[in-house]
Amino acid sequence: MGKLARTLRKRSTEAEKLLWSRLRGRRFEGIKFKRRVPIGSYIVDFVALDLKLVIEVDGGQHDVRAARDAERTRILEEWGYHVVRFWNNDVLGNIDGVLDAIFQELQLVR
Repeated sequence: MGKLARTLRKRSTEAEKLLWSRLRGRRFEGIKFKRRVPIGSYIVDFVALDLKLVIEVDGGQHDVRAARDAERTRILEEWGYHVVRFWNNDVLGNIDGVLDAIFQELQLVR
């Protein structure tokens, strides 16, 4: 699972790269985020492990995988994680709005 996570980190989408540039190194609210982290049998895009907050950035392929994504979210939530999803185009077109939404979610998990 760790090798796959490393491979996925190298293949990040432009939206993931942009969001990571804002989250990495405790740049956002001083919170430690990690990217492409294995949790159980899943690899999540971003996670603040201390807060159990998972952030997923979805591209068009997720439109046809909605049921699978919903099941993944359900299982992660059963494990105590709070999952937030954003579309690639939202991240690329409105990064400030996405960061504001993440800030709002942080208020729920702190």
